[in-house]
Amino acid sequence: MDLGLKDQVVLVTGASRGLGRAAAEAFAAEGARLALCSHSAEIETAAEAIRRKYDQPVLAMQADVTRREDIDRYVAAAQQAYGRMDILIINAGGPKPGGFFDVLPVDWEAAIQLTLMSAVHLCYAVVPHMLSQRSGSIVASESYSVKQPIENLVLSNSIRLAVVGLMKSLAGELGPKGVRVNSIHPGWTSTERVVHLFEDAARRAGTTPQEEAEKTVASVPLRRMATVEEYGRTVAWLASPAASFIHGHALFMEGGIIKAAI
Repeated sequence: MDLGLKDQVVLVTGASRGLGRAAAEAFAAEGARLALCSHSAEIETAAEAIRRKYDQPVLAMQADVTRREDIDRYVAAAQQAYGRMDILIINAGGPKPGGFFDVLPVDWEAAIQLTLMSAVHLCYAVVPHMLSQRSGSIVASESYSVKQPIENLVLSNSIRLAVVGLMKSLAGELGPKGVRVNSIHPGWTSTERVVHLFEDAARRAGTTPQEEAEKTVASVPLRRMATVEEYGRTVAWLASPAASFIHGHALFMEGGIIKAAI
């Protein structure tokens, strides 16, 4: 299927590894032009690998999405390089794990900056460009925890819901002006973040990361975790013209782990 992404300009944050890197690769495979950022200097290495593999333009910038000035600098560079922006993928690392009494108010503040305010500032920076074009697509990458909380992830369980509310609100405001807004909510996916969560769970339970991984996989009806490639293909479709009537939607790709009927 042709997703209609050839030569579209796609901004992906947190793109040096994991889900962000997978999204960037999926868009590049469809012929999109990329503007990538990450707080890590590894973003340059990732960008060069994508350029070589797909022969597509890739702008890379080290930028911390918890800093509004970094976001503004990143978006300005993308606009200068390409003259437009068609798709924004909002993605950032997950907040600190732990239950309510494992985290402190300072951890809540850091998580709000990372998860919620990064999305807010990215939209303030990108949406005016999309409105001037009367076209655009925004997808926020969050977690299935917004529907079914995950043990010992109180920060993620709580704050990601605010991002869903933001996306749903923006869908109502921006849809009539030509900008689609959605969110995607992956379940357990093979990333470094998940490895760290298994290590944290093992410390709490007195088990091993392998045992925690096996326990998690057993709870998924498909009896496996998703691959990053599956995530990349899904988010590329959701953001693309191929999904042109999907709007204001929270798409869950969690292998059936959510027990609710709807």
